[in-house]
Amino acid sequence: MGRWTGSEAVHNPLVLDSLRTTPRHRFVAADLVAYAYEDRPLPIGYGQTISQPYLVARMTELLEPKAEHHILEIGTGSGYQSAVLSPLVARVYTVEIIEALGTRARQRLADLGYKNIEVRVGDGYFGWPEKAPFDGIIVTAAADHIPPPLVEQLKPGGRMVIPVGNPFQIQTLMLVTKGNKGPRDLQVRSLMPVAFVPLVGGAKSN
Repeated sequence: MGRWTGSEAVHNPLVLDSLRTTPRHRFVAADLVAYAYEDRPLPIGYGQTISQPYLVARMTELLEPKAEHHILEIGTGSGYQSAVLSPLVARVYTVEIIEALGTRARQRLADLGYKNIEVRVGDGYFGWPEKAPFDGIIVTAAADHIPPPLVEQLKPGGRMVIPVGNPFQIQTLMLVTKGNKGPRDLQVRSLMPVAFVPLVGGAKSN
């Protein structure tokens, strides 16, 4: 759904460099390696996918990552999004609810030499309060609302990128920017239609 040119193009050279140098073929199954660098999602098992490269780049750019940032990712999956973030920020904390995927991603990231990524198996709806607050939060699964615990764990001035909508239909990618007046001081922008797997766990409906 994404475009590499036009109004939704990715321009940040550091993000593009990270995308170019992250070995996506190491994050997919052996029988899918031939398709690893195509701009489309691929299955990783357990009903989950590795996101298409364009969306990974676009969502990463929207975070406006800086070298000193601590970022929370909800939905580790294969670990690819965390790997793209790794050279751009100080620390990446990533939560995966499916134990087999989380364990596999932790080992894969360690084998590839990523030292600033910490993987936790747990319910990402509730974030990672022990490591909060975060400069940015990226959610790689669709919920029907913005989880309040994630808003709470976002720093004032922080940015959250999240797909919101019916998890079984086309959703809207949202950019949430937190102000300085508490959890209700939010600016929310609708950006583009997307299609993500559902957010599993937590209170997914109000």
